[in-house]
Amino acid sequence: MNEAGDTGLAEVRVDVWLWAARFFKTRSLAKQAIVGGHVDVNGGGCKPAKTLRAGDRLRIARGEERLEVEVLALSERRGPASVAQALYRETDASRLARETARAERRMVGATAPPKRPDKQARRELRRLKDGG
Repeated sequence: MNEAGDTGLAEVRVDVWLWAARFFKTRSLAKQAIVGGHVDVNGGGCKPAKTLRAGDRLRIARGEERLEVEVLALSERRGPASVAQALYRETDASRLARETARAERRMVGATAPPKRPDKQARRELRRLKDGG
């Protein structure tokens, strides 16, 4: 069996590569994302068994996160994160968009509505409303 990041592989299934590159925790989750239309290969949709080659471009949507990556190497085995990061390169536009979205979420979180009052706060509100 080939080692993670081995360039001896000519083709790998998309769901296997997404799992090996640590975009999804399990191959099953990678397959569900592909079937759900959250993964595009070279600008078009794909199926889990589609073969992936070095140089292909992927668009991956995970929750609110949108990634666009270029495949640098192929692997069928899930290895350490440092090895997995060597399998792809994220585009500059994708990285900038993710950082902008993260900053916007942080700003929205700072102005989030107050939480529901707890027991002590409810009693205080009742006292203020009743005037006593």
